[in-house]
Amino acid sequence: MNKHDQMTHDPVTFDIIQNALEAVADEMFVAQRKASMSAIIYEVLDLSTSILDAKGEIAASGAGIPAFIGVLDKAIHGIFKKFPLETIKPGDVFASNDPYYGGVTHLNDMVLAAPIFAEGRLVSWVANIAHWNDVGGMVPGSMSSDATEIFQEGIRVPAVKLFDEGRENTAVFDILYTNTRLPEYLRGDLWAGIAGLRIGERRIHELIAKYGTSTFEAAISDYMDLGETRARAALKALPHGTYSFEEEQDTGQIHKVTLTITAEEFIVDLTDNPGQAGSSNSSREGTEIAVQLAFKAFADPEAPGNGGFFRPLNVKTKPGTIFHVQEPGALGYYSEVEIRLFDMLLRALAHHFPGIVPAGNFASICGTVVGGPHPETGRHYTIVEPQVGGWGAWPGHDGPSGQFSGFHGETFNCPAEVAEARYGLWVDQVALNAEPGGEGQWRGGKGIDVHYRVRADHNFLSLGYTRSRIPPWGIEGGLDGSPNYVEVIRRQGGTERFSFATNVEVNDGDVIRVVTGNGGGCGDAKKRAPQDIARDLKNGYLTPERAREIYGYEG
Repeated sequence: MNKHDQMTHDPVTFDIIQNALEAVADEMFVAQRKASMSAIIYEVLDLSTSILDAKGEIAASGAGIPAFIGVLDKAIHGIFKKFPLETIKPGDVFASNDPYYGGVTHLNDMVLAAPIFAEGRLVSWVANIAHWNDVGGMVPGSMSSDATEIFQEGIRVPAVKLFDEGRENTAVFDILYTNTRLPEYLRGDLWAGIAGLRIGERRIHELIAKYGTSTFEAAISDYMDLGETRARAALKALPHGTYSFEEEQDTGQIHKVTLTITAEEFIVDLTDNPGQAGSSNSSREGTEIAVQLAFKAFADPEAPGNGGFFRPLNVKTKPGTIFHVQEPGALGYYSEVEIRLFDMLLRALAHHFPGIVPAGNFASICGTVVGGPHPETGRHYTIVEPQVGGWGAWPGHDGPSGQFSGFHGETFNCPAEVAEARYGLWVDQVALNAEPGGEGQWRGGKGIDVHYRVRADHNFLSLGYTRSRIPPWGIEGGLDGSPNYVEVIRRQGGTERFSFATNVEVNDGDVIRVVTGNGGGCGDAKKRAPQDIARDLKNGYLTPERAREIYGYEG
């Protein structure tokens, strides 16, 4: 035992270490963002970072996509399934993108992880995940709604060593570089992720050197226990019982959930749901993440989002269903399944616990992939763009406009100037959605109406939008919102409308119009304040005809 380990494990020291872990995770995030090549990482922030304990439980997380945070512990557990503890060494770096081997989401999302050793034993992990624009497969961008098995979606990396005791595994790097349509981008994004890990390793070793190994480990354990304490306190305060809910989806399928809340557990039963099909499926682990997000938002949004907080959570699934896909099922549009689940859980809680959550939101990633030959260089480009939309209203408040879904969290859309500079298209318009929907005493937030104009022939469009038929729900008498969709407005005339599509050819002068939904309204529209109606009219959110029809407003 060194002199540091003789220190008292006092609460102040624990608090310092716990806050330091959050800072390290944030520093890893910034380093990876700054070094990445792809705009979906450095602008959109489609990544996440975490510090984990020796068992692979999340201790602290950086910024980025909330749904990614829950990936990294499950990815470490996937590594342990392949690599016995005695085979994991200092200097190792692991990579995995395969949902059947710890990758959790889909093949575009690459997990990198490195173990941290002190005093000859494994004490922690650093890990990150980021979306790579193209990893091969049957279509550019690697996400196809036509895929029926994972082999069509790109290269599978089943938890392998990128570095073995510090030695680069060049064969794995070569395989990655040759299985993408964008090798320079993949190379840059890969090494940015490695750089983020190195920053985390260095900072964790500094913490251990300062406070000692046992104090470091005890601080992590204490933080986990705090998370569990907060979760169980929240459970005890909730009404206990069993609550069922079902919801129709755009496809006509019925998704079902049964919630059982006790003083000790939050049980989510998803066993009675449709079978897996196409590319809209979620892994068992991905389903757990969607449930974790809903549980955290409902139970205690301010508590630490670490592994301890989710100990009372019990998720039940049935293999072979959309919430528990079995190999070789495809998962390209996994995100739409998981966000549908997250949204349904919130709606179920709103139904059984009024006043807890707002009206429905646009609730889709609205993943939009455009690419083809660049009009100036002829080189292949691909833009992968999640979209923002409208959130629901709640008593006393209009819904926020132009926000990402709860699944996507604190990320950003790609600025028009960056999109035009990096990709082969013009951004003719970025505006709020002026379509009707979501009116009420408090109205839903506005979605967006964005126009991408293609600049070369033989480009392509792929997309996956849900809430394209069934709009966000209103509450307390508020009106439902509006749907998500994409239109292709042809230069030669004619318009085509899509919600899911793969490799739609778009040519020079064609406009891709992205429309995301307005959130649901709250309360009787007739009770909306006249000054609020007048402001909506002034801002173009409302037409005089709609104001008379819905609000009875004559101005």
